[in-house]
Order: sequence, then C-alpha cells, then structure tokens
Amino acid sequence: MTAPLLRAQTARFSTLDPLLPAAVAPPPGDLITAALRDGERVAGMITKTTLDPGSPQTLWSAGHVWELHPMVGATGGAGVDALLRRWPSIVANLSPGPDSACLVTWPSRDVTATAALLAHGFVPLAVLAVRTGGPAPAGDDPAAVVRRATLGDLDALVISAMAEVEYSTLVGGAVLRAGASNIKRETLRRHLAQGDPVWIAEVDGIAVGHVEGWHTESVPGSWAETRVRHGRWGYVNCLSVLPHARGTGVGRALMDVAHAELLKPDAVGSFLYYNPPNPVSPVFWARQGYRPLWTVWETRPASAVR
Repeated sequence: MTAPLLRAQTARFSTLDPLLPAAVAPPPGDLITAALRDGERVAGMITKTTLDPGSPQTLWSAGHVWELHPMVGATGGAGVDALLRRWPSIVANLSPGPDSACLVTWPSRDVTATAALLAHGFVPLAVLAVRTGGPAPAGDDPAAVVRRATLGDLDALVISAMAEVEYSTLVGGAVLRAGASNIKRETLRRHLAQGDPVWIAEVDGIAVGHVEGWHTESVPGSWAETRVRHGRWGYVNCLSVLPHARGTGVGRALMDVAHAELLKPDAVGSFLYYNPPNPVSPVFWARQGYRPLWTVWETRPASAVR
C-alpha cells in the first residue's frame, strides 16, 4: 500500500516545489491508515523518540516526541486531515506527560494541509529554509571582524550560544533546561575539536556573536535525503548575536563569511532552521536568500492534539 502512495506523493511534491526531494519510506514505527470520504485510503507512520537527558537535542525539543510521517499520495491536505483525526485517540492511551510533543513535518507550500494542522491544535514552530546559488558579494564596511573560532574562544562562544537559546525559548520550540550552558559548552568543544567551522564576530576585540555550520551530503539512506535533494549542502546550525549588538549588521557580517565557505561551487545550496513566531528571523533570513521548504508543526504537550 505504501509504495504507490509514496510514488504519488513524490509526483505531487514535484509540482508544489522543485526543491522538494522524493518521498521516501519513513523509519519503522506504528502504521496507521485512514479512509477519505470517497473511500481512498491513506497511511502514516508514527515514530516515538525519547531523548537522553543532557543531550543537545533537549534544548530544542520536547523530551518525548511522537512524529507522524504522512503517506497520503496525491490527496494533500485531505489525506493529512484524515490521519490527524485518528491521532487524539492514539495519544489518549499513551499518558505522554508534560515534556512531550506531537510533530508533523510537511512541505511549506502545501497550504491545503495548513487548515487541517491548525484545526488539530498544531502550530508552526520551525521552518527548514533553503538557499541555492553561490554566496552573495560581501557587504561594504562590515559591522564586525569575523574570524574562525578556536578553543580559546570557548567561553565567549558559550555566552553567545546561550543568548540564542534564551531568545528562542520566547519565540519557538527551544527549552531552557538545567545544565543548558554545559550542554552548549560540550557541543561547541566537540565541533571545534573535529574541525567544523565556527566563526566568531568581534567589535573592538570584544566578541559579539558567532555562527556555526558544516557540510552535509544528501545521499540515499541519509537523514538529509528526507529534507533536501541529493548533493552536497551547507548547513547553518546556529547564528547568534548578543542583545546589545543586534540590529547593527553583525549577523550579516557573520553570514557573509559563512556563506563564502559553505556555498562553494560543489554545494547545491545551504539550509537551516528558524522559528516563524520570531519577529526577526523570517525577515533576516529572507534577506539572506532563504525561503521555506518544510514547516515543522507541533503540539506541546502531546495531549494537546485534538
């Protein structure tokens, strides 16, 4: 049943957005099915993820996540709605607790699904946005000096990273957990040790922000294959500017340098996540050439699904 649905879903995705990858089979989980009014049947896989306490993912995710992977063929929003109608009765038997979420990631341009997701209690907490083409010319008169960070910059990087977490808890899905600073420190230490590019911005020798990124390959069987077309992509993991320096061009200066590295000729493009409720991010990233490809819809806690 699922293979024909995936083929039809791929065909529909290609008409919605040329940058969407082919639909692939979801990871193992609990298969559910639903019937539309005309009798056509659709399917979905529900997977559960339980995060280890202290892991980096706990800073942007609920601890227990049930994710629906719709396989709805060409039915679009009608198929998604049919599957969502089944979810409340499933969640009612789970006792998910307060640190939990139900999640659906769906193409941003498939507006036929938007009404269904909103009606069932989901909100768009994150967007995966993409940028294709080479780096734009660097702006004149950069607002800050940007250089590659070293382990000697770790304290300043942690301060910058925590500023981003604290702001994101107000405008998105981030969670300010106990030990967040230590989690960020160890994550940044690991990226620096393995040579992942991390850039730091300074004004008069004082750190005012940073950006992290790396390259990822979208190949058959990879996580990236589910989100972007095959090829080499730059990934922007975190951009942060300290509160007193926001709005001064530091973010643009950081991204000028990051794009020059991430968008080399062998890269298809770059992608990142931002929070749509953030009043700053959508405008900033649009000016940087990014536009939504996937929207991550959530209900927190999971029991809020309806």
